Amino acid sequence: MPPPMTTSRLASLRPAGAASLALAAAVAVAGCSTGDTTPAPTPSLTAEPTASLAPVPTPTASPTPAPTPRFTNEPDPDLTELIPAEAAGAVVIVAPFDEFALTPGDVAVAFGEIGNRFTSLVLAYVEEPRTTLYAMRVDGPDVATEDLEPHLATAGRYVGIAGLDPEPWEADVVGGNQVWVRPEDNATAAGTHVYTWSSGDVVFLLIGVDERVNRAIIAQLPGEPAQTPRPDPSRSPSPSAEPSASAEG
Repeated sequence: MPPPMTTSRLASLRPAGAASLALAAAVAVAGCSTGDTTPAPTPSLTAEPTASLAPVPTPTASPTPAPTPRFTNEPDPDLTELIPAEAAGAVVIVAPFDEFALTPGDVAVAFGEIGNRFTSLVLAYVEEPRTTLYAMRVDGPDVATEDLEPHLATAGRYVGIAGLDPEPWEADVVGGNQVWVRPEDNATAAGTHVYTWSSGDVVFLLIGVDERVNRAIIAQLPGEPAQTPRPDPSRSPSPSAEPSASAEG
């Protein structure tokens, strides 16, 4: 009769038995997995689309608003001081600032877009012979006398000469300055002349029935100097030949 197994022998057999069970389990698992099974596809990592940055709109500058007529008259002492006190023996009166209702915007209609830049108005007159002078300060770039040409008809209409067109107006020079003048004709009272001109920052409009007074006023006011015509080289006299000395015998 064999001796009974001791506890130490059982302990030594347990690892062997455990290993046998593990091997059997592995074979069983391998047998179950020997079928034609297709391995599950590995999910590919697709890069997420990069969000495109929308272009930032370039800010556009707001257009500068066009000037509009001013229907309030601002005192302008420097403009008032330009008006002469006398012309050809006639007294020139500057209308008190607070005694006439005209504004730069009222005269602006005579000069279109230039008139929209008028900032102040001085009104002067001669009682006898009848003469009226308008002096308007201009804001912004200087105005040349030539720039007034498109507005001659409306300027004449403003001072009461209706139905005018630019043809009756003529370029002239008074007191060394360039002016536009509309002489007397059958559409005006006897002796009436209308003048307009610019000194750059002041536009003038004058109507009067006496040419001596009209021109005396204009000559005392600033304006745009008339251009001196350049001599034509083709008309320059050729230098005369110096007389040759006669030979002495």
